Amino acid sequence: MKNIRIFETHAHYDDKAFDEDRDELISRLYDEGFAYVINVAADLKSVDTTYELAEKYDHVYAAIGIHPSEVEELNENNFQHVREVAMRSKVLAVGEIGLDYHYDEPHKEIQEEWFLRQLTLARDIGKPVIIHSREATEDTLKILKSKTAHDIPGVMHCYSYSVETARELLKMGFYFGIGGVITFSNAKKVVEAVEEIPLDRILLETDCPYLAPTPHRGERNSSLYIPLIAEKIAAIKDVPYHKVLDQTYKNARKLFFGK
Repeated sequence: MKNIRIFETHAHYDDKAFDEDRDELISRLYDEGFAYVINVAADLKSVDTTYELAEKYDHVYAAIGIHPSEVEELNENNFQHVREVAMRSKVLAVGEIGLDYHYDEPHKEIQEEWFLRQLTLARDIGKPVIIHSREATEDTLKILKSKTAHDIPGVMHCYSYSVETARELLKMGFYFGIGGVITFSNAKKVVEAVEEIPLDRILLETDCPYLAPTPHRGERNSSLYIPLIAEKIAAIKDVPYHKVLDQTYKNARKLFFGK
């Protein structure tokens, strides 16, 4: 194993995009210095497939939750299954959960209801949250400032909001997931936010198979492209590349393992 440690905090290796080489790729990640990979559930099916990957590989862990675009499939019975899986030892977080207003459905009230329910779950079982928020800045902040979400640690996945919103989230102790978007030519707002966010609040992620960094934009993404993200952050922050890898590793250990 190489003398580096990388913590990939957001991947979807149960996605069908990896059906042909999943085992080979996940095994290779360890040899490439990936000490930890969090595979993140998004719907009811991926609750089980995500946990299966965590059980199969020592260096893969799980986050269990239902993406806001998929919450209409939830009911009291299947949410109990989500809860039961989320409580298992190889599950590090509840996620990805949140709000997504890009499309009209599911209705905002349904999204908010299940966002709050899953935040309560995280608090009940003592695990951090991985939050998806798209075109929903105001309502996301409102809910995160509510009594329900008070003092629940977490990360804002694929951060895409303004510097001002980042400041609000920093006050609440949140971390920021930075992925391939930081390398895009039209990522001015994200670059400005990363300039502002302290390095000890940044986590590395890919959201693979989506959002591959430049020069691989449009291709299938994988954790192997994380060095491109780290290099961009290093350039923005004017710090050595290995400092970015080391500090983000420590950040993720602190959030997800408490040490």
